[in-house]
Amino acid sequence: MEISEHLDALGAEGLALASAAREAGPEALVPTCPGWRVRDLIRHTGMVHRWVTGMVVDESRTCREAADEPALDGEALFERFTEGHRLLVEALRAAPAGLECWTVFPARSSLAFWARRQAHETRIHRVDAESARGGARTPVAPAHAEDGIDELLAGFHARDRSRVRTDSPRTLRIRAVDTEAVWTVRLSTAPPLTLRGAAGPDESADCTVSGTAEQLYLALWNRLPLSSLRATGDRAVAALWEENSAVV
Repeated sequence: MEISEHLDALGAEGLALASAAREAGPEALVPTCPGWRVRDLIRHTGMVHRWVTGMVVDESRTCREAADEPALDGEALFERFTEGHRLLVEALRAAPAGLECWTVFPARSSLAFWARRQAHETRIHRVDAESARGGARTPVAPAHAEDGIDELLAGFHARDRSRVRTDSPRTLRIRAVDTEAVWTVRLSTAPPLTLRGAAGPDESADCTVSGTAEQLYLALWNRLPLSSLRATGDRAVAALWEENSAVV
């Protein structure tokens, strides 16, 4: 996806997140983030936005420690979030194409990394805010969902920090029924290795999980139960993902 598409999505998702959070209220529980209330969700996302803004603006080559958010509540909390979101979008839109700053994992450019990462960060937390509010969830376009799956599998879980490990090799296949996208995730004692495509017939996968791109995106990010999707083969492999894949 293009950087401009991610930035447009970031702008829209932040506004939708703030709107849903306001409707829910700071005290509302967030079902998709057990133990959090809406104020915790807003403070966390606002902290991330300002942390990234600082690194982008200063072109920091090292990871900075994020500053604690002030203990605001009510409308002051939402106003601070809205301001921080606006500053992030402005900083990324103004950043040079050749921006060089720290990123969580390698990417084609620092600007491409942060535009993409913050679009998905904000989208997932918009889903959280909507879960607190209740009612209909804003749909995720298939192209954005596919991109988010790619980022999660080939980015976050390619790192040494991934806890999805098995003593003996196993294979998890993920199939989007609406876009025909397929990912093959090879599990072992090392970090998961993800290949885009089937990489062989379905019989070679220990478990295949199927759903729409949106369903898979939300399930792999632990916003829907992976067990609620269609699975064939050894469901223990899907359960292994669900139990160990939280990003750290």
